[in-house]
This record gives sequence, structure tokens and C-alpha cells, in this order.
Amino acid sequence: MSDRISPSQLMTLIGSRDGPLVVDVRRHEVFAAAPQRIAGAIWRDHMHAAEWYAELGAGREIVVYCAHGHNVSEIAATRLAACGARARVLDGGIEAYQQAGGLLVARERPGVDVAAGASVWVTRQRPKIDRIACPWLIRRFIDPLARFHFVASEWVRDVAEEIGAIPYDVDGVPYSHRGEQCSFDTLIEEFGLKDEALARLARIVRGADTARLDLEPQAAGLLAVSLGLSAIEVDDLRQLEQGMLVYDALYGWCRFATAETHNWPARVA
Repeated sequence: MSDRISPSQLMTLIGSRDGPLVVDVRRHEVFAAAPQRIAGAIWRDHMHAAEWYAELGAGREIVVYCAHGHNVSEIAATRLAACGARARVLDGGIEAYQQAGGLLVARERPGVDVAAGASVWVTRQRPKIDRIACPWLIRRFIDPLARFHFVASEWVRDVAEEIGAIPYDVDGVPYSHRGEQCSFDTLIEEFGLKDEALARLARIVRGADTARLDLEPQAAGLLAVSLGLSAIEVDDLRQLEQGMLVYDALYGWCRFATAETHNWPARVA
């Protein structure tokens, strides 16, 4: 039997920077009929694990899951192990994960097909807050393979149409501001991400992005860090990669450290 991971163990890893690549290997007809998948998961055919492992690249741990954690997952994990992959099976499959309260994401939304390959997104150049926060959210919870482009604002829609990308954080597109909410909020709503830590992070992002620093005390800090990062980094893609760590840290705080305090002098252990 392949190595296993429990739903509770996987739940702590979802959304984290060093989490495993989660692969939904339910039979295609089952996946196609399902309204949800585990947050951050892609879909691949369990019978062709060797081929897609070669495409995804070696080195990263992989967790595979099917409906109940039985033979379909075992076939995928066994074939991955034969390729030298570090692969584990989700105990009980998505059914057990859902019963444990694990974070799920809507399987279908405009432009995103995690069974077909990496989604491509495009937005305005020189990002500050929302245009960095959204890619972080997408890569951690919607499509871990997603790619991003930053272009002059007047060309976002044209570029999106020409290269088949998803435009975001511009007027008149599905993934953008809605009323007082920012694009980050819209993505959370559209993809059905129901998570208290993400909801708190969304208020921080919204406060920083829409000049509502009263929404959360941390909004002012995010605004300062974001403007400072934009000021010292002229390359938008490098800024994105550096900004990912900012949101990893903020999400980590929202999940694990909101009750922790820090003061001086240091307390003797």
C-alpha cells in the first residue's frame, strides 16, 4: 500500500508555500460531474501518471486523491513512485476530506480548467496590492500552475483576447472590483472559498487596496509594504514572486498567530 496522508494533515498544508502538489485523480466522468475539488488541486488521469509527472517536473511532493482513497488513488501513487516521485494517497479521498471540514473550491469558473493545463492571467502593469494578492490566491487555492502577465492598462483586454488569457482587476471583466469589494474578494466569492482565515485576509487586502484602513489594523502595514516593494522593484514578475511571501506570511498569521503577542523586554523561558 502507498504512503498515506490524513485529511487533517492535508488541511494544514493547503494554501501554504511549501505544501504538496495536490492532484485530483478521480475518473474523468466523476470529476466532470462534481461541483467541487480540493482547494489548489489540479486534475490528471490516474492511468497516465508517468506522463504527467514528467510534464510537471520532479522534486515536489504529490498528494493524489480520488473519491474514497481506494484503487484509483493507489494506481496513480504506485505509478508515480515508479518514476521516483514522492507521492502519498489522501486517506478516505475527497469524501473524508470534505467530512473533516477541508477547504474546497468550485470546480468550474470562467477561464479556469485545471484538467487542461495552466491558466493564464493578465492585468495592468506596476501592481501594488490587489494585482499581487490575486495571483497569490490563484496559485495557492485555484490553480497552482497559473501564469501571469502585466501589460499597459489600455492593452489588457486586447492581450487577453489574443493569447487566450483571463483579464483581472480591470473594469468590465468578471474578476474585478464589485461595489466596495476588490478583485481578491470577487475571486473568493466566485470560487466558493469558505475559510475564516481567508476572509480576514480579504478584509486586510480590501482595506489596503481601497483606502479603508479602518477595516483591519493590518491594512495600513500591508499598504506600506506593498507601496515600498513596488518602489524598489522595477520588474513586475520579480515583484510578484517577492510579494508571494508577504501574503504567505499574512495568511499564516491569519491562520495560526492572531493571538500571539510580542513585547520587550523578552520574557525568560
